Amino acid sequence: MPTHSRAAVPPLTSTPLSVPLYQTSSFAFDDLDTLADAMTRPDGAFVYTRFGNPTVRALEDAVAALERGTAALATASGMGAINAVLLATLKSGDHLIAQRALYGGTLALLRDLEERWGVAVTYVGGHDPDEVRAALRPETRVLYLETIANPTGHVSDLPALSAAAGDDVLVVVDNTFASPLLCRPIEHGADVVIHSTTKYLGGHSDVTGGVAVFADDARYRSVWRHSVELGVTPDPFAAWLTIRGLRTLALRVRRHEENAGILARRLAAHPAVRVVHWPGLDTHPSHAVAARFLGGFGSTFAFDVADVAAGRKFVTGVELARLAPSLGGTETLVLHPASTSHRQLDEEQLRANGITGGTIRLSVGIEDADDLWRDIAQALER
Repeated sequence: MPTHSRAAVPPLTSTPLSVPLYQTSSFAFDDLDTLADAMTRPDGAFVYTRFGNPTVRALEDAVAALERGTAALATASGMGAINAVLLATLKSGDHLIAQRALYGGTLALLRDLEERWGVAVTYVGGHDPDEVRAALRPETRVLYLETIANPTGHVSDLPALSAAAGDDVLVVVDNTFASPLLCRPIEHGADVVIHSTTKYLGGHSDVTGGVAVFADDARYRSVWRHSVELGVTPDPFAAWLTIRGLRTLALRVRRHEENAGILARRLAAHPAVRVVHWPGLDTHPSHAVAARFLGGFGSTFAFDVADVAAGRKFVTGVELARLAPSLGGTETLVLHPASTSHRQLDEEQLRANGITGGTIRLSVGIEDADDLWRDIAQALER
């Protein structure tokens, strides 16, 4: 029996409440010229899921709308989105400026670009526009920032830093920790916004993905061409799961942040805690910047206990919270960055990122805040 049919599908007379899942690798054509044309541009007919897919397109359109961008490119992971943008933009001899406090995987990529690709990298604090201006060179192509830094909560002054970079430098901002609910970097001068959709956008710890959102359509088309060659395309089912997550994004982000505020303030008063790195506290160095242009302070943050032994003991002593290398899901997760997310860094690099052996990252979920505090308090007592 044939496994497919050329018969016309009856037109829908109603609208599905859920985005249809197009779990197909390829699309058939009756005309060769139409097929050939579709393989050269992102807005042509769907031809092969590595080039584009209706379910993936629905996700891209939704995130582009949330970020106020012109177009978006979904990828198989957040690192896939970062690689697609940087590899499509940079070549040997180019120069990139990045803030010091970044996700460990991003720092490892930048080191690889420097050592293997000949891309010069200059690191800046991420708060002083004069430092960015001083770092600019004729060959500077990219300024790379995180809205809320992983894991210390440093908030980049996006409007000031984007202005300092000027019109000829591509400003790329990883907005994963903030989500579009708390910040839309394009409105503050960014050219490209990156998300690990694995985190808050998906929100249920059951899907891996990434997305890059573009302020300019020409830049999107350029990166799309490179992404087809890189093969960073997400699976349609992963895109479908992420779309489902977007439906509850606003509800989850506000509950996450409400719980984070309660826990951060209680942690700050606990004798076993040396410092809490949540920008919602007025003691945090980025508090004023965050209060000026963010719509909230986020819900993944770090705090420091005495030393490595205390940090390792804490992350294995929690019971309601879980030790896991992710964030942004409905459940609360803890991590020891020096051993995991930032394991690629040496001692000097860890210090430059504000990370000690006693630093613990806390991704606050949507459970009852008092239940979470009881769990955290008993682990601190250990």
